[in-house]
Amino acid sequence: MAKLSDRWRTITIFLLLWRNIVIVRPDDRQYDGLTLRKTQSDNYLRVAGGGKGSSFKVALFADLHFGEDAWTDWGPQQDLNSVKVMSTILDVENPDFVVYLGDVITANNLPIHNASFYWDQAVSPTRARNIPWASLFGNHDDAQFEWPIDWFSSSRIPQILCPSNSSEGDECSFKGTTRLELMRNEIEQNPLSYTGFGPQNLWPSVSNYVLTLLSPKTDHKTPLMFMYFLDSGGGSYPEVISNIQSEWFRNKSHEVNPDSSIPEIVFWHIPSKAYKKVAKKVAGKRKLRSRCVGSMFQEPVAAQEAEMGMMKLLTERPSVKAVFVGHNHGLDWCCPYEKMWLCYARHTGYGGYGSWDRGARILEVSGEPFSLRSWIRMENGTLHSQVVLSR
Repeated sequence: MAKLSDRWRTITIFLLLWRNIVIVRPDDRQYDGLTLRKTQSDNYLRVAGGGKGSSFKVALFADLHFGEDAWTDWGPQQDLNSVKVMSTILDVENPDFVVYLGDVITANNLPIHNASFYWDQAVSPTRARNIPWASLFGNHDDAQFEWPIDWFSSSRIPQILCPSNSSEGDECSFKGTTRLELMRNEIEQNPLSYTGFGPQNLWPSVSNYVLTLLSPKTDHKTPLMFMYFLDSGGGSYPEVISNIQSEWFRNKSHEVNPDSSIPEIVFWHIPSKAYKKVAKKVAGKRKLRSRCVGSMFQEPVAAQEAEMGMMKLLTERPSVKAVFVGHNHGLDWCCPYEKMWLCYARHTGYGGYGSWDRGARILEVSGEPFSLRSWIRMENGTLHSQVVLSR
């Protein structure tokens, strides 16, 4: 029990120190009582160089599940293993950008008030290499704490130490950390974060925003590609992309890309029902399997609870090249759907269910002419499932 006490004392000290760190950015904005700071220039990324071979590489880290079983020796070791996976892939691929594709943490396993402590651990390999990133939410990131039943079969639950200045015991209240708080902490404490916050009327969904990848040309305003990030729910509310989010996408895409002349890709965590439709169709027709790459039948597709119009909007836009999701740890396939591709990432973290080998999906965007390629890079350094998504 002494070792457990020391572990939680260390966590408490880190949290107390961390609360005093603030990195100020201009353009403060109030969002449900929380002040989020971000500059408009943070919405733009640029392909390095100007030659014909210039490209922009993105690594997708999905389902890391940091903080799982944090009160045991097993849990922290899984987090260390996840750090090793990310570090290996970052060093081998040397990406220009990283996307954290949801379920960064397992909030339902975190008996501390500020889960940002574990979120910060998850982004640390990327930050240490000075690589910018963006994140979105999954169904576990703000899930309610679930009391382990085995705690009640022992002499007492693991000792959780409250900060000495917490007169009402808020730090030990097990209320969890909201999406807004997690986002605020990431944005304010990390200048390399490009994570955005959507309009307030999209609440309770939060991570809805668009980033513009600029051409390496000298013209600073020439977009090469748009990247949309959407909150697919789960945790504190149903697993769904709402109708109002779909309308936001419709309006935003028409605003930034009115004639659909610029390629677009989309990220969210929980697959839409279209993924289930594709998997079922491919399973029944062997000829269709040759058009797909990756692991398709390790587990069933766990789709969103309902379809509220998002996929219809995407299929109507010829500029949308691909959608990327996580959530299913045993799947990493890409399959054509209508005029676009539906793709999974690859389970990156050692937290969460399943013992499948870990890895990450890599995207490579090139211009003049535009092309979008992808592959899976595994923890052991091997590469598989190469596919051209657009050219």
